[in-house]
Amino acid sequence: MANNLELQGGTWHVRLAIPADVRKAFGGRRILSRSLETGQRSEAMNLRLPYLAQWKAQIADARAKATAQKENWRPQIAAQGYLLDQNIAARFLAASKRTPKTQEDDPETVDAQAQLIAESLLRIFEDMARWQEYGVEGIPQLLQELDILSPCSPIELAQKTAKFKRELTARVATAHYGLTPTEATEAQTIVVNPTSYKPKSPITKPRLAAFRAAREGLKISDKNVDQQESKLQKLSAFLGDNGNPLDFDVIAAWLDSLNVSAKTKAQYINAGTTFWKWAMKYDAQWREDFKGAVNPFENHDLPFLRGKAKADAQRADFSLTELAKLHSAASTEGNNTLADLILLGTYTGARIEELCQLRTEDVIKVDGVQSFDITASKTVAGIRVLPVHPALTSVVQRLIADSRDGYLVPSASRNKYGNRSDLHSKAFGRLKKSLGFDKDHVFHSIRMTAITQLVRAEVSGPLIAELVGHETGTVTFDTYSQGASAAQKLVAISKIHVLPAP
Repeated sequence: MANNLELQGGTWHVRLAIPADVRKAFGGRRILSRSLETGQRSEAMNLRLPYLAQWKAQIADARAKATAQKENWRPQIAAQGYLLDQNIAARFLAASKRTPKTQEDDPETVDAQAQLIAESLLRIFEDMARWQEYGVEGIPQLLQELDILSPCSPIELAQKTAKFKRELTARVATAHYGLTPTEATEAQTIVVNPTSYKPKSPITKPRLAAFRAAREGLKISDKNVDQQESKLQKLSAFLGDNGNPLDFDVIAAWLDSLNVSAKTKAQYINAGTTFWKWAMKYDAQWREDFKGAVNPFENHDLPFLRGKAKADAQRADFSLTELAKLHSAASTEGNNTLADLILLGTYTGARIEELCQLRTEDVIKVDGVQSFDITASKTVAGIRVLPVHPALTSVVQRLIADSRDGYLVPSASRNKYGNRSDLHSKAFGRLKKSLGFDKDHVFHSIRMTAITQLVRAEVSGPLIAELVGHETGTVTFDTYSQGASAAQKLVAISKIHVLPAP
């Protein structure tokens, strides 16, 4: 059957063999066939393509569903086991009510027992007939092994029937899901004792890989993708270790177990919500498993700080005297690069990574004003041109002359995200700690100091935002305005005070 075409009575038919592993999804058919209603082979070559594409998609979908079904056999068998337990308990209760209290024959009791036995045997044969379609072998031998057909009391029959149903359920599952011998043994254990199965996390490695690929396709930063994936992996481990379902109560318990701030918990919730929305939209099996479910990451109350507690938790800025002390200590220790970074931060208000990403060619002239062309910022507003403070002129000239790799600030950092400030941030942390500053004082505190000075020098709010790379939140300044001139920005940045002598 070349090119999936076959000539029948002068008319071409497109035909496609159905793989054996998915024939059940096609009603047991082996071949898909459709008349193309043409006797011209060249025309049939084109007409066959839509049918082949459709059939192959259906085969792929059937195979995907079969794979998903195979992956979910444990929870499905556990559910069957719980139902069996309920059914068996009901049968035992009925049998116990019909068991005579004495050894003497009572006609009514005998009749009741006979009726119960007949009902039990009828259900057994109904099960055999219904499950025969799965190709389960050895049912007659199982009946003989359990000696079900021999005379016995209702209680004894209930015990035999229970064992028969569990064994048959395990065999049906083995045939239906195509289980290996090891998996078949596990299935039998789950049927007998459903509580032995602990549900695994639905946030699987393949799903996380697909989610990651989707996020990367949207050009989300590697750092953001890694952080969300890390949080989801922790949630998945929590679900797997405890065998809990993915619902609101479990997420609430998980959040309570995290020894992190409310802000970090909000980031965990954001990661979960982003994943949930993606899975509900793009993962067919997830949609099926969580059909009608409410997003379990929504409506959680987090203990955000308010009032004095919030104020106490905020970062603190440095005074000019403290900055001078930090600069002097860095120079005394021989860490000249850190000393330069402290000066750059003091007279620009820039973020440390923005400073470390500056290249020598980023020092430019705009309308005759020497400026930093900051392009590597974490925000759109952060991409800006910032005049060089007069106190930095000689420092910048030296850094350009001493550069060995094209960067203004040398760095030995090997961060996988391309960040160059890691080692300098850690060095600053050690330095400020040695001088008695607490955790509320960080390199970013220098940025706060610069902004405070600009405010007190009566620089306008929109111009301060332009200098430090913030949005103003207004259409007028963020969208329509082309910003201040280089000369205006130089006048403003020059109002940051020079550090006092240590």
